[in-house]
Amino acid sequence: MTKNYIAGEWVSATEASANVNPSNTNDVVGEYARASVAEAERAIAAAYDAFPAWSRSSIQQRHDILKAVGDEILARKDELGRLLSREEGKTLPEGIGEVTRAAQIFLFFSGECLRMAGEKVPSVRPLIDVEITREPVGVVGLITPWNFPIAIPAWKIAPALAYGNTVVFKPADLVPGSAHALSEIIIRAGVPAGVFNLVMGRGSVVGEAMLQSPKVSAISFTGSVPTGRKVAQTCIMADPMKKVQLEMGGKNPMVVLDDADLKVAVECAVNSAFFSTGQ
Repeated sequence: MTKNYIAGEWVSATEASANVNPSNTNDVVGEYARASVAEAERAIAAAYDAFPAWSRSSIQQRHDILKAVGDEILARKDELGRLLSREEGKTLPEGIGEVTRAAQIFLFFSGECLRMAGEKVPSVRPLIDVEITREPVGVVGLITPWNFPIAIPAWKIAPALAYGNTVVFKPADLVPGSAHALSEIIIRAGVPAGVFNLVMGRGSVVGEAMLQSPKVSAISFTGSVPTGRKVAQTCIMADPMKKVQLEMGGKNPMVVLDDADLKVAVECAVNSAFFSTGQ
């Protein structure tokens, strides 16, 4: 069984789920741990305890860690792309392309670590300056979808760590392999214990623990509209209220006019609905 990563340790679980290749259901990628509520709460507590030191860590340390992550992902893009395509269903070129994008995201935010800046603006009151700085919010719970199983986690994890937040990461139940591989890379890069935690499992268990915990300051969610509405409502009603960022699923409408080139229109419709997301 492939384990969760909590408080600087790889942790076994009492339950596991099979990660099955959608294009060959006889191909089992692996057995991946499913965390319990208690394990999710332990990960949250570890992130909470690690936050004060990480939020005060040097920008050079954060840069070095994120750059190491990006460099390793890029060096292993073919291997990781094959894993992504195998468990999620993308074509291999798109799997490798997504992994390359994830590497670029980490490398971009490694650079951002070194150029953090505030603002100094004049005040309407004489002899007074107004200075604006940006501070990390605390523990960030990250809930990611199945259709981009390494790029979307990268979009969330890299900026969260770059700006001094600690992370509890719950990937989609269908695609734990890419998340686990990414987590191994982050850990090898030298992230301190508790700063980054991988908690695989059901949204109704792990995600719910994040939503209910007063130690989680912010949630970033990508997924379905019904679940996103629940996430938003729970975050707003929490005391203290959690910051929340949502990217919810759905299909944009497409209008095809009667004078359209149908060959082009059909190709656009198929690509917009199904291209490279594993359906």
